[in-house]
Amino acid sequence: MPATTQAFRASLLHFSADPAFAQDAHHWHADGLLIIDNGKVTAAGDYATLHATLPPGTTVTDYRGKLITPGFIDTHVHYPQTDMIASPAPGLLPWLDQFTFPTERRFDDPAHAAATATFFLDELLRNGTTTALVYCTVHPQSVDAFFDASSRRGVRMVAGKVLMDRHCPDFLRDSAESGGRDSEDLIRRWHGKERQLYALTPRFAPTSTEAQLQVTGELARAYPDVYIQSHVAENQDECRWAMDLFPGARSYLDVYDRYGLLRPRAVYGHCIWLDQHDRARMAATGAAAAVCPTSNLFLGSGLFDFRAADHAGMLLSLATDVGAGTSFSLLQTMNEAYKVARLQGSYLPALRMFYLATLGAARSLQLQGTIGHFAAGVEADFIVLDPKATPLLARRTAHCNSLEELLFALALLGDDRAVAASYAQGRLVHERVSEAAPEP
Repeated sequence: MPATTQAFRASLLHFSADPAFAQDAHHWHADGLLIIDNGKVTAAGDYATLHATLPPGTTVTDYRGKLITPGFIDTHVHYPQTDMIASPAPGLLPWLDQFTFPTERRFDDPAHAAATATFFLDELLRNGTTTALVYCTVHPQSVDAFFDASSRRGVRMVAGKVLMDRHCPDFLRDSAESGGRDSEDLIRRWHGKERQLYALTPRFAPTSTEAQLQVTGELARAYPDVYIQSHVAENQDECRWAMDLFPGARSYLDVYDRYGLLRPRAVYGHCIWLDQHDRARMAATGAAAAVCPTSNLFLGSGLFDFRAADHAGMLLSLATDVGAGTSFSLLQTMNEAYKVARLQGSYLPALRMFYLATLGAARSLQLQGTIGHFAAGVEADFIVLDPKATPLLARRTAHCNSLEELLFALALLGDDRAVAASYAQGRLVHERVSEAAPEP
């Protein structure tokens, strides 16, 4: 981590509130300066105001013509599924059986897990994602491999061992006792070590017995600052299966609630087939929804209802859900989220989408005092976006007349090529190498 003052000149954008519910929620500086000291933000504002405050001799990295935002935060992604992205299947449950479970079997090998974790983290950073909430596999060594790789990069990650003691192949099955013991060992080894945080990770209710969910709830109470992550109400067949397995529950979401798994720092992927009571319960408990539009479209799971979620006051963020998700890029995820909202009769402005990928995600993770914006004292994780990264982007953004129009073009036309650089605590962790010009 750099030990001296750093400064970066570019257009700056960050948020202090959700633009769907607050005026003046975003902070925009067309010619801005971001100042960092010892890996944390000290100031962000207009260059004309701040440049005179720099210590003598401070080097200013010049990114004029580009846009600096907080690093993207992906709140639902599976690192072991990197190698099976874009696998064909007629729906969620056959997709799990045919591709997911066989792929995850290989993570009993620490070398394979380490190699995949290395590629996965490089791919996140190449796409501007500096923090993610990550599923590992049932194997504890898959978690160790992931956290070892992320620690070496100095990035803030949240991850956990999958818990799964039924309705899965024997080679991926743990037990209530072994899963609880492994999870507690991993919490003690990794949670709060440098920038690493742990998440209790029942895959989804149908693959855990009541005994395993009970143990998970006990661990959640014993370690209230760890995370909880799982899936809920993704697919209608899955919802019917969950209700068959837990006939005493009011709803699929209620299964988790009965075991104390709805609380702040609990993040549930998908949340498509919730009812009004479920949404109100998520809002009341502080549990958050990770919206996964590319995955939901790929598997034909359904369309997330942004309007109903906002009416209930749910915490929301965007997530790629690789490998059912079809891109590591949160810009591409915004693209699909916009279309999903339109199909549901809602409208997502670009400002809202960028909020959901930065401060909104940080709030979902209860990390708004740590990452996701540029207030003084926040960890300096940020990315540099290039509005001229491709010929089409350059042509379109040359005619933008507002910030909203510029962001919308980046969201609808951008991908990893638009990420010029990614920084973690002020340290460069990815830089895009420009492609050579074609021969005449």
